[in-house]
Amino acid sequence: MSDDPILIWGAGAIGGILGAYLARAGHAVHMVDIVEDHVTAIRAPGLHIEGPVETFTQALRADTPTTLTGKFRRVILAVKAHHTGAALDMLLPHLADDGYVVSAQNGLNERLIAARIGADRVLGCFVNFGADWLEPGHILYGNRAAVALGELDGSDSTRLREMHTLFRIVEPEAVKTDNIWGYLWGKCGYGALLFATALTPASMADAMDPAKTRPVFAKLGAEAMQLAAAEGVTPLGFNGFDPDAFRTNDPTKINASIDAMVAHNRQTAKTHSGIYRDLAIRKRKTEVDAQIGALIAIGQAHDVATPALAMLCDLIHDIEDGNREQSTDLLELMLPVCI
Repeated sequence: MSDDPILIWGAGAIGGILGAYLARAGHAVHMVDIVEDHVTAIRAPGLHIEGPVETFTQALRADTPTTLTGKFRRVILAVKAHHTGAALDMLLPHLADDGYVVSAQNGLNERLIAARIGADRVLGCFVNFGADWLEPGHILYGNRAAVALGELDGSDSTRLREMHTLFRIVEPEAVKTDNIWGYLWGKCGYGALLFATALTPASMADAMDPAKTRPVFAKLGAEAMQLAAAEGVTPLGFNGFDPDAFRTNDPTKINASIDAMVAHNRQTAKTHSGIYRDLAIRKRKTEVDAQIGALIAIGQAHDVATPALAMLCDLIHDIEDGNREQSTDLLELMLPVCI
């Protein structure tokens, strides 16, 4: 094993799973998180991973940003999308001159990171497995799902092969792709649907399933895929999400895709999205501006209307601000702009 440590910035649901698996396999891993109690627990007795995939406890080196020292060649960024800028401010002094950043996040954060450090120092990453931060030192690993890595320009590289090998320790079916933007834009479409499920108290599967409100999910997916087309990207499907069905607005194929997503999400111990947990349990801001807001801005740049995405963003803001409660009624409220 290499003694060149991997720095994982953000030891939450995604970063925690990655770190625990890599460290257990014998790799040198150094975790960073802003929650001091979480850092203390990670050091001892260790980060406890539980769930239907596997249960184990792994102690790791861990620091808060204020106690971290040294520089690192390989950095995996695994913070919430809206914390990317602040994390980069703290992270960059620890990035080696020949170092690079892997964005294991939701959204199109590779754009922001590349603007800060250059596209040649960013490796794209797509993660869809289900995980939740439960409490300090304790993470639920709810299900296996698609994982992909790729250079932003579609090329092959030594670092891509190296990181792909590492991610396969966590997800054996992880993909090394020449179209990482396709995966990321596919996740944008899928993510828009997950934000809509968080308007309700229902599980992801139960929120997407009813025929009455399926037009909301169809419209959100269609708008996201229209934006991908405007960007010249060919989105890729995964775990039931069929980009072509939404891009062509084919009702039969969209229903089949939603059925497949419902089936996929009925097989996980992670029943609700992280967005739902932010709103209902952790009572904090979601990634809506960094994900859905970013899509709306891309639409404005291309003069592509996104009325459903805009309304979704407003409704999530209302819940964050305490002006509305999560309810299936909010999906029905969106129907007029989606039919």
